[in-house]
Amino acid sequence: MTTDPPVDTLVLHATDNGVSWITLNRPTAMNAITRDQRERIIALLTAASADPAVRAVVITATGKGFCAGADLRGAPSSGGERVAGDVSRTIRLGAQRLISAVLDCEKPVIAAVNGTAAGIGAHLAFACDLVLAAESAKFIEVFVRRGLVPDGGGAYLLPRLIGPQRTKELMFFGDTVPAAEAERLGLVNRVVPDADLTETARTWAERLASGPTRSITLAKQLVNASLDVDRATAFAAEATAQEINMTTADANEGVSSFVERRTPKYRGL
Repeated sequence: MTTDPPVDTLVLHATDNGVSWITLNRPTAMNAITRDQRERIIALLTAASADPAVRAVVITATGKGFCAGADLRGAPSSGGERVAGDVSRTIRLGAQRLISAVLDCEKPVIAAVNGTAAGIGAHLAFACDLVLAAESAKFIEVFVRRGLVPDGGGAYLLPRLIGPQRTKELMFFGDTVPAAEAERLGLVNRVVPDADLTETARTWAERLASGPTRSITLAKQLVNASLDVDRATAFAAEATAQEINMTTADANEGVSSFVERRTPKYRGL
């Protein structure tokens, strides 16, 4: 009988210069996510929100795949007896929690997509605030190839990024989208040579980590909520966010540095 390696070797973690690096590390399985890996990623994102020493997050992977989706080895077969509600409960407590953890993280999250991102793996990338992709990366809405409905927030995320028609094209056909095409569609912020991916992610993340963390967080929350509310609600949320932000040390530093004509020194407070 074989056992899986400890989860802390399957999801590597390190904090450097204010950046929390979360690295999927199952290259032989194209980094398909197991339940234990999912829970560790959620825990690391939750910890990043609460840790003032962490001011940005990068999610990336080892090997040729960013994430091939959920690991289906432990999934129940279609022939087994299933209680009504089992599937929706699994999705709600599993893939949807993972995507929500990225969207709700109180620090900016960068996806550094090093290879294939399929299914929930693609949605994990699209949920991030910024997406960098290596030239060899590709994205696949793979669900239709398996006769499945997209989950992990795909039908929520993609229309907000590229509109309903483009979303339907990707989901109905399940075609592979190369990194350059993903950038053209608006799914990716920047495509870089494979060898430059980690260093570019580091540069972006450390730039975020040196910024006014709370104002970036509040901006993230405003943008994420903007397409779900009417104008009056969005404007009220914006005013409230500004009110909250003006109590922070970084906001005061930003204004003071402008008046004093010097470069601001933000501390994330």
